[in-house]
Amino acid sequence: MKRMGRQSNQTTGIGTGFVLLGLFHHIQAPKLLFTLIFLVFLMALFGNIVMMLLIWLDTRLHTPMYFLLSQLSFMDLLYISTFVPKIAIDFLSGRNTISFIDCGIQLFLFMTLVGAECLLLAVMAYDRYVAICHPLHYSVLMRPAVYGSMVFGTWLGALINALIHVIYALNLPYCASREIHHFFCEIPALLKLVCADTSHYEDGLFFSGVVFLLIPISAIMVSYGKILSTVLGLGSNLGMKKALATCSSHMIVVCLFYGTAIMKYFLPKAYHSAEQDEVVSVFYTLLTPMLNPLIYSLRNKEVAAALRKVLGR
Repeated sequence: MKRMGRQSNQTTGIGTGFVLLGLFHHIQAPKLLFTLIFLVFLMALFGNIVMMLLIWLDTRLHTPMYFLLSQLSFMDLLYISTFVPKIAIDFLSGRNTISFIDCGIQLFLFMTLVGAECLLLAVMAYDRYVAICHPLHYSVLMRPAVYGSMVFGTWLGALINALIHVIYALNLPYCASREIHHFFCEIPALLKLVCADTSHYEDGLFFSGVVFLLIPISAIMVSYGKILSTVLGLGSNLGMKKALATCSSHMIVVCLFYGTAIMKYFLPKAYHSAEQDEVVSVFYTLLTPMLNPLIYSLRNKEVAAALRKVLGR
């Protein structure tokens, strides 16, 4: 009888959509939080646009490393724009609803961009590995056709993965409750509203997490292990400092991005609540796109020189 009752209350969600409870429903100072989020959004827009313009304008930055960095800035620009405008509209209008179609579009953009960024960070680690461990072969191993294909592969792999998950998730039967305990449409939050057994699908979601989180971060760790081994073998303090300065920025980004995502998707459900999931999601959806250009620009002399050159003009 209980199962029949659940089935009678289920819906596809197409006609009704969902309600995003968001970040503000349990906050005592929602205006302050909204102001902070909007400032983060503006800083992310400004920082990533400046990074892309600098890399495009300065010929000294027309190298594989900076091409990959420009792709990262482009992804972050689209990434944060997927969430904050909707958050702003909901807060200012007082309506937290999102249509079924808009939820699917937001979910598709999120999964495409987060998947592409996961793979891109691994490609960037490989670029640093080749540059430091095989400098004589760098121009061959990282020629335009190679790194162009790598970037294309990151976008294509993420696009296919997102398409599969979005099509499947949007065809699940949803219960009468339409309240999503999140500030955007994300699969773990949506699955809590499904009136069906989702264990097999969750296995597929776990597999995607392995492909897009655990494998890339393992490749990054191997790359930087090789880099550290090579630098230590050279016995040069200057070379070590230069290599560590080049790679440390990337490692900060990796820890922020992968660390919070792994906490969200791989920790058992008993160890985190819906409110904690929202807080963790803020790190890899809002803060990381803002911090990426700051980390790379503040710790990179070539980017700083390019900025001074442009400002000098």
